[in-house]
Amino acid sequence: MAKKTKSARGAASPTRVRVSKVTKGAPSAPSAAGGRGLSIHLGLNSVSPAHYEGWSGELQACEADAKDMTALARAAGMTPTTLLTKNATRAKALAAIRGAAQQLKAGDLLFLTYSGHGGQIPDVSGEEEDKLDETWCLFDGELIDDELYLELAKFAQGVRILVFSDSCHSGTVTRARPTMPPAGRSKMMPPAVAMRTYNKHKKFYDDLQKAVERESRAEPSVDPDAMLAAAHANVSNRLTTIATVAKAAVILISGCQDNQTSMDGDHNGAFTEQLLKVWNNGKFKGNYAQFHAAIKAGMLPSQTPNLFTLGSVTAFAGQQPFTV
Repeated sequence: MAKKTKSARGAASPTRVRVSKVTKGAPSAPSAAGGRGLSIHLGLNSVSPAHYEGWSGELQACEADAKDMTALARAAGMTPTTLLTKNATRAKALAAIRGAAQQLKAGDLLFLTYSGHGGQIPDVSGEEEDKLDETWCLFDGELIDDELYLELAKFAQGVRILVFSDSCHSGTVTRARPTMPPAGRSKMMPPAVAMRTYNKHKKFYDDLQKAVERESRAEPSVDPDAMLAAAHANVSNRLTTIATVAKAAVILISGCQDNQTSMDGDHNGAFTEQLLKVWNNGKFKGNYAQFHAAIKAGMLPSQTPNLFTLGSVTAFAGQQPFTV
């Protein structure tokens, strides 16, 4: 999770800010099994009030989530790129994803994680039943769900992509109205803030959505809405959903259902904390479906992690998590 020709290539939103800390690794070497593992970790404890109409969206545990996912990825033999708060901009996030798409080939792995606020903007392309597109709230602007799916659809045949989204509206990084969040720090962008932000930057977001639509129509094999429709056609059995329009095999394990909210914590977000507990420094033995089930079993009913797949994932889903 692009418009105008320049925006479609990763331009930042209208507000430009100075970037801060970033951790990048050199291109990874193939593993003994012949695969390459790259990872991208986005963690935002706040966003730019200049773009979000005075709202800074203060959270506590998101940078720690990204750092812990970085450590997990490195221990598994991947080469990580970590973008924290002010450095987690639209341009840098998109550049990291596109850079991975250029490097990875069949059998390789991309591990992408996001911890931060989830938002919504009005849909102008007409495909959303609820008239809303879901977003990741990056520091200087939102990344729309259709943008993310379009980028993932550009990966080569046979690439494996694992996405963890510890945010609200993250069940498929798509579609559904949230219920009232429980007490505590929610990762839901307040609807009033979301609308003020959209109205202030309406042209940017409308043009962005239209550019994504144009690009996907020009390349029908990577139509993000077709991908989502194929996945939702078998929503009752996500573990075996095959959306064959995706060339890569994509597994998304998220912090909550589309109509729930993900909660922040003192060190890790609730979802990331449980994920790390189940993983237990690599002592977990099982496949991705079992990993998701074990995480889900340890969560409160108000936050139920979801499993969502795109592409032919049968072989990928049967692997030990984080296997490069």
